[in-house]
Amino acid sequence: MSNILFGVRSSHSQLNGNPPQDPYFTSKPSKRPLMALKTLSSILSPLSFPYNPTLFSSKLPKLHSKRSLVLCRLSHPQQGYNNSPISKVDLSDPTPGPDGTGAAAPTPGDRFLERHRSIEAAKLVKKENKKKKKKEKPFKVSTAVASCYGCGAPLQTSELDAPGYVDADTYALKKKHRQLRSVLCGRCKLLSHGHMITAVGGNGGYSGGKQFITADQLREKLSHLRYEKALIVKLVDIVDFNGSFLAHVRDLAGANPIILVVTKIDLLPKGTNLNCLGDWVVEATTKKKLNVLSVHLTSSKSLVGITGVASEIQREKKGRDVYILGAANVGKSAFITALLKLMGEKDPVAAAAQKYKPIQSAVPGTTLGPIQINAFLSGGKLYDTPGVHLHHRQAAVVHSEDLPVLAPRSRIRGQIFPVQSENGTAGNNMANLLNGQSLFWGGLVRIDILKVLPETRLIFYGPKSLQIHTVPTDEADEFYQKEVGGLLTPPTGERVEEWRGLEIVRELRLNFEDVERPACDVAISGLGWFRLEPKSKMVSNSDSSSEKTEGELHIVVHVPRPVEIFVRPPLPVGKSGEDWYLYRELTEKEAETRPKWNF
Repeated sequence: MSNILFGVRSSHSQLNGNPPQDPYFTSKPSKRPLMALKTLSSILSPLSFPYNPTLFSSKLPKLHSKRSLVLCRLSHPQQGYNNSPISKVDLSDPTPGPDGTGAAAPTPGDRFLERHRSIEAAKLVKKENKKKKKKEKPFKVSTAVASCYGCGAPLQTSELDAPGYVDADTYALKKKHRQLRSVLCGRCKLLSHGHMITAVGGNGGYSGGKQFITADQLREKLSHLRYEKALIVKLVDIVDFNGSFLAHVRDLAGANPIILVVTKIDLLPKGTNLNCLGDWVVEATTKKKLNVLSVHLTSSKSLVGITGVASEIQREKKGRDVYILGAANVGKSAFITALLKLMGEKDPVAAAAQKYKPIQSAVPGTTLGPIQINAFLSGGKLYDTPGVHLHHRQAAVVHSEDLPVLAPRSRIRGQIFPVQSENGTAGNNMANLLNGQSLFWGGLVRIDILKVLPETRLIFYGPKSLQIHTVPTDEADEFYQKEVGGLLTPPTGERVEEWRGLEIVRELRLNFEDVERPACDVAISGLGWFRLEPKSKMVSNSDSSSEKTEGELHIVVHVPRPVEIFVRPPLPVGKSGEDWYLYRELTEKEAETRPKWNF
């Protein structure tokens, strides 16, 4: 067949005056049968074949006989190759159709290989993206750079006033003997002697230099926690519970388990019932939708509750590192000191770690970098972390000279207004004159009383040095401008001229359902809180308003910008707390999932 086809092809080519071409030597082997059939069809077609017997050899009859056999397969050649009846084998169209069919269309094997290659390429791209993410991974605790064991700042010898400064000769000597881990920087030495030296922007501030640190930079040093497997111990100051709670702590801790530790309970008034207090803390934590393993009420000063925290850490850490996390000046360094002291009684590693423990100070931002502590014999490290600086706390607006005032050192006692006389009545009959009065809590808070019951009283819980002064509301603006920095302190010192005043004004309408119970607490972030009691038991008054069972208290609160004001259920402190505190009824599911508190 091939010989005959070649002969015919050659004769036809000669008839057209073209040199002979062999279709079997084309660049596309897959089209050879198709081209052969086209060529044969064009040669044998009655329309294209001129009858001239003189042009053919004597073998022409043989060729003609075999041609008739081919014509049985190629019927109606005039229709052209596009309508050829051999479409069953799909050789009619040399170009693939719109659906990817035809002689040149990819085979199932080609499609499989193409799909396989695309999957492999996707895997490679994904792998490269993972590598890039690893390269861009946020800051992680580094042990390569020597840091001050007191504050975690990198050691340096160039800037005398900056954190981490060490004398060049001392640095060289310690480095020679490989003792840089035991070096305390100059700033920490001053802090340990009571000096108030800040190094974080927005908190009094360090005047300048390369080592100046911002609150955002400190927060960035904690960003790696969400990517690690760790145990988080979150600290909250009970005196500033709402201001120091870190509502968005999951942004830093990720999915890691959290143990909630409430500090400074030794500062609460005498007679506080810890059962009521623990239930209140758990209820507040549940409302904030923070899932924790357990809640611990502690005091780093008296070591109350520290044993329970140590046992919980040893039980839950499971070889992981432990990070102490919390807002600035919440008491993290003091807590670590107390924790090491108790753990050191049984763990020689923790006992040795007490020699180089973090510095404690009233300055927010004492710790400037993660401090690694070898505290566990069973493996894992303990880390003291930089405090999270919150712009809405009072410490962010006052000067460093006034910071000690905001950190009470002894048990707080409620300051009652109106002041009660010895016989149980309001001094100077002030109980009926609250409406239309303005109360100043130092120079940091102003409260305008618009509408309250005649027997209503306010109880202030906060630093003892902040005195309460009252004037008529229509004279309050003038009084504040005249007495700020003098009678109304803080602020104090030379910074009074730069003081911007009480720019945030919030109007509060507080509903109460039972005059025998406090209506609510109004908490000032970073300072303390005051409680409103619609009816004071210490005031003897037969006014008919005392018979009211529900009503509304209307006040206006002024604070510096950007300090926040929180309205919350009253904190059950003092001897009277257990008398009016109400436990909420729990469902079975709540009782099972609700975290337990420990003391």
